[in-house]
Amino acid sequence: MTDMTYLDGNMLDGPLRELLAVDLSATTGRCDNCGMTGPMAGLHVYSHAPGLVGRCPACTGVMVRLVRAPERAWLDLRGTTYLQVPMPTDRSGGALRA
Repeated sequence: MTDMTYLDGNMLDGPLRELLAVDLSATTGRCDNCGMTGPMAGLHVYSHAPGLVGRCPACTGVMVRLVRAPERAWLDLRGTTYLQVPMPTDRSGGALRA
């Protein structure tokens, strides 16, 4: 392997903040269990657990877990293969860049 220059993880702050500051109900997710792809707003969400559990409407596999405490939150997307996040575009039709 050749020596490659890298940046530390702080470099991800801006790009991830841009992604995580969107309405997740507008995103599309893929279930890791059955492969179903659809809007995250279509998940079946159960709130009678410690936190929120989002299950795939096709196979009931757990795609999302969210637990909140007063000063922190835990987000587990282990059951989601990916999230497709719609990004805003500028008026000229190009994607906005940070």
